Amino acid sequence: MNQKLDSKTSVVCLSQAEIHHQYFLGLQLIVASSVPRDSVFSWMFKLFRKQHEEKFLSSFQKLGLSHLPHAVACAKYHVLSNSIGGVSVEYAEDSDVKAWVRFRYPRWMYAGPVICGIPVEASRGFLYGWYAQNGVSLNNPRLRFVCVSEDMTGQFGLCGYFEECNYDLSDDERLKFSPNERPPPFNSNVQPQPPSAEWSEERLAKANRNYAVEYIRNGIPTLIEVLGRKKGIELGKKAALLTGLQNYQTAASAVDGVDGGIEQAAHFLAKILEGMGDECSLSFTDTMATVTQRGIRIVRGLEILDKIDVLECWTEIWRGMIKSHRCFMELDWKQDGESLIWTIRNVEVSQIGMKVSST
Repeated sequence: MNQKLDSKTSVVCLSQAEIHHQYFLGLQLIVASSVPRDSVFSWMFKLFRKQHEEKFLSSFQKLGLSHLPHAVACAKYHVLSNSIGGVSVEYAEDSDVKAWVRFRYPRWMYAGPVICGIPVEASRGFLYGWYAQNGVSLNNPRLRFVCVSEDMTGQFGLCGYFEECNYDLSDDERLKFSPNERPPPFNSNVQPQPPSAEWSEERLAKANRNYAVEYIRNGIPTLIEVLGRKKGIELGKKAALLTGLQNYQTAASAVDGVDGGIEQAAHFLAKILEGMGDECSLSFTDTMATVTQRGIRIVRGLEILDKIDVLECWTEIWRGMIKSHRCFMELDWKQDGESLIWTIRNVEVSQIGMKVSST
């Protein structure tokens, strides 16, 4: 019974991971096609600096890397943390002061054809935002990252090494580009692995989900910081709505959803939202279905203004999924303390025509 429960929970968690991954991909594309490239750089820089400051040192300790030389520990950290999130990264070590990471294709950050629509400024933003900050966070003024290949430049994907120099670095020396270097040959025997006893199937699935969700929790507020609230919300909502419309069928298959009326739509919504780790309950009348979601993991722990902005964008994912049903329905929501109250109603065909003609 427990194995079945764990497996079922894992499937829905992984479905949420993929939904949020798709949303982040769509958000990057809509931003890249709507704003100047320097704004893309600024967004990625702020997003990855924020995530670094929130996660790096605490995760560094949890992964048991504190006793290692800094260059080796940083490289192993990036392999372990990314692999737990479902991202393929390989490790190589030259010495205690020089250790490599190589991200393998297909790239999670720019999955599928998305990679063709993202400018190199996005890559530069996260390199400066995260990788150039490792030495600062570890109070090691001699640690830098040397990037030998990037994703959008036609080389061989993101690759580079952490290096501890024999002198203190200035701010602009913490990240270096050296495109003519190559990593050592791959060695399967030296790849770091999380302790298997501590990482069950369900825990890995939840970590995978949380990895993707964090990009949305931090991505919306930092986008607004760069573009302003009006533009940031506009792009965040549109990308979310399109993500929901495009991904309903895949999400429904993960929870045995049925493309029916408001009752089936409500059951689908409750099941898929439970993949966030939130508790959901349902109620019905002749004309309306209500789903009450308790917990709201997506905004848990955020500042009040960030909560408002993230919810305004994120809820559009689920509005898109309900709109993607064959039956015409509308999804509305309101917040009630630590709960979201979702209502699903049928929409008459005549009303749809009125809405279309009025736009």
